[in-house]
Amino acid sequence: MFASIIIIVFSLLLFLYWFRYTCLLILSTKTAKDYTAQAARVNQLELPSVQASLQTELAVEGLDHLHQSLARDYTLLTSLVRHAAEFQFGGFTLEQRMLMIDYKVMQLWFALAKRTSHASHARLALEEMADIVAHFANVMGERAAASRC
Repeated sequence: MFASIIIIVFSLLLFLYWFRYTCLLILSTKTAKDYTAQAARVNQLELPSVQASLQTELAVEGLDHLHQSLARDYTLLTSLVRHAAEFQFGGFTLEQRMLMIDYKVMQLWFALAKRTSHASHARLALEEMADIVAHFANVMGERAAASRC
């Protein structure tokens, strides 16, 4: 009985490690052409200004506005990707679904860090959320470029 519990806990820890490592690996992968800025401009995303603001020192209270901006951009982009599937451009891939889960986890981490007044942890959570939003913006830019060909 005790051995089973140890195996289950160890397996869960390994799964969580794999999940985090895979998400970070997906976010660190660069495409041949980056469409993020173009997609941000076309869709009027606040992502570039959020990324610039995250480079400055902000108090925990100042991060709330950035979080709201990222949430708006994330909702818009995931909705665009979802609706693009209706036009035969493809739906969500496994990697995109993993990043969607990671975004939700980072939202929880941000809320926890904000409550405990750890501005550096909250900022790191927002930076990863911004990277996820940038990934989806790049996906939309790639799909738009592919549809023009």
